[in-house]
Amino acid sequence: MAGKDDFGWAIPIMRAGYGGRALVYLAVAGLSLWAIWRGGDAQGTESAFATLERSTWGVVVLVLIAIGMAAYALWRLIDALWDLEDYGTDGKGLIARIGMVVTGLVHLALGAAVVKILLGSGDGEAGGEGQSGVSKLTSQVMSMPGGVWLVGIAGVCTLGAAIYYLHKAWKEEYRDTLYANEVLSRWNWVLKAGVTAQGIIVGVIGGFLLFAALNADPSEAGGVGEAFDWLAQQPFGNVLVVLICIGLLGFAVFCAVNAAYRIVPKAADGDIRTLADKMREGARRAKAKAT
Repeated sequence: MAGKDDFGWAIPIMRAGYGGRALVYLAVAGLSLWAIWRGGDAQGTESAFATLERSTWGVVVLVLIAIGMAAYALWRLIDALWDLEDYGTDGKGLIARIGMVVTGLVHLALGAAVVKILLGSGDGEAGGEGQSGVSKLTSQVMSMPGGVWLVGIAGVCTLGAAIYYLHKAWKEEYRDTLYANEVLSRWNWVLKAGVTAQGIIVGVIGGFLLFAALNADPSEAGGVGEAFDWLAQQPFGNVLVVLICIGLLGFAVFCAVNAAYRIVPKAADGDIRTLADKMREGARRAKAKAT
């Protein structure tokens, strides 16, 4: 078995990947809030990328996002193959590792979409007109034998991922994978809000996929933009969308924090003191003082 130090080469790839994810959510949430402030609607991922492409600094951000998405896909593949985060080889561990590969492929596709925009070979959907990227992909899958079942399974898995995010936020389990840090312990609520917002968005997208499968209608599938539209139609919808966008800014912070402080057990040096350990220690001290 390889020693811990043997996997240090994977850490820069992990950092670049999470940094790219942070830029994606910063762009989507930031541009959405700006659009809402100016009387417009929240933007989906494709619309946000199209907006960035219209300025020089935005093109720079898109290049960094494309590199980050490729790095994140590579990181997930490496992580799954060598089990760098010690998920193990039992049923639960294998499911987690398969999920890593799937997540990596999704981000690789996102990076490819960014490259298409940069090369000017997009087909127009990124600007918000016509069929969304998710609907288009769903239509392609449904045209395959058993495609409706595949979309339904994808919807169930996506809803499962949403539940995972929400449980992770509620139990604050993300603290177990971060190095102890004084600043993070004070701003834990930002991380929690970010993971919660991500869980809500992923859940809505999963619901779209499931309904698309049940009705055999790919137009009912949708991505982040459609999720914002659906949330806006609910009671107090505009307020809800703004809160979700603010939450997604928190998820951008969460991704940036992971880029800097994520623990990779098989590449870590010495004893690991996690953020969860630090916060439990602080709680014990506070309790001791109170008594």
